[in-house]
Amino acid sequence: QMDEKWIIISEEDRRPGAMTREQYILATQQNSLPRTEHPQFYPVGIYGWRKRCLYFFVLLLLVTMIVNLAMTIWILKVMNFTVDGMGNLRVTKKGIRLEGISEFLLPLYVKEIHSRKDSPLVLQSDRNVTLNARNHMGQLTGQLTVGADAVEAQCKRFEVRASDSGKVLFSADEDEIVIGADRLKVTGTEGAVFGHSVETPHIRAEPSQDLKLESPTRSLVMEAPRGVQVSAAAGDLKATCRKELHLQSTEGEIFLNADTIRLGNLPVGSFSSSSSFSSSSSSSPSSSAPRQTIYELCACPNGKLYLSPAGAGSTCQSSSNICLWS
Repeated sequence: QMDEKWIIISEEDRRPGAMTREQYILATQQNSLPRTEHPQFYPVGIYGWRKRCLYFFVLLLLVTMIVNLAMTIWILKVMNFTVDGMGNLRVTKKGIRLEGISEFLLPLYVKEIHSRKDSPLVLQSDRNVTLNARNHMGQLTGQLTVGADAVEAQCKRFEVRASDSGKVLFSADEDEIVIGADRLKVTGTEGAVFGHSVETPHIRAEPSQDLKLESPTRSLVMEAPRGVQVSAAAGDLKATCRKELHLQSTEGEIFLNADTIRLGNLPVGSFSSSSSFSSSSSSSPSSSAPRQTIYELCACPNGKLYLSPAGAGSTCQSSSNICLWS
């Protein structure tokens, strides 16, 4: 048997009686071709372990695509992706809107932050909340830190204004501290403590409360170029000290105007039948002169006052030995 071969013949070579070159070569080589009893077939394609590996990789790729698609759908569902935004984040014409509680792990740069009209704005941190203000060169010009122990503000001037009128209620800078409220109320049990001088036009206590100015270890000085007025319209005025109370007027006078003026604990000179007086601050006039009810107010050269039993004339000279013990 002879192997079969296909010969391609063009349209031009299909003329009757014409032989092509392939037919000529085939005719001349028919006798020289070896004859084989069993023809050999060479399969075309991928077979064996290569085919199984290919199917395995195709199946693995298909499973990966399905899992990826499922994870993408799950992420879109959990993060609540919509046309307007993602989750609590909504993109509007005016900016970005966050609803609910939001956490920022990295710095946030915005121009303005404001809350809804019906809810407050809450900034919360596990350690502290710090607000910084910088100039165009990036230098720190102001800082407000809200911590667990204190609230610290570092700036050139700190102001607290009223919400309705914009009036400055409190302001502080390096030179002075100004309190612009109509009334300053100190509710502490120890009152207000000032380390240096205090300048104020008016000091008044609350209704039905006592006003007390006290200096436990030093002196209390009140000065004014045009005078200091201390008045109690509906009560008593009491000035108490441990050692000495000085009332001094360098150019004017000390005017005491009252229905009754009493000077208690003044030494009293004694009266005897021999018309001699002795100094006895502890003895009472009733021991020597039970009927003596009128006394004369005398003054020593150093300003000390004492009482002397009144007589027909002045008896201060007779009891002047009281001034020697002063």
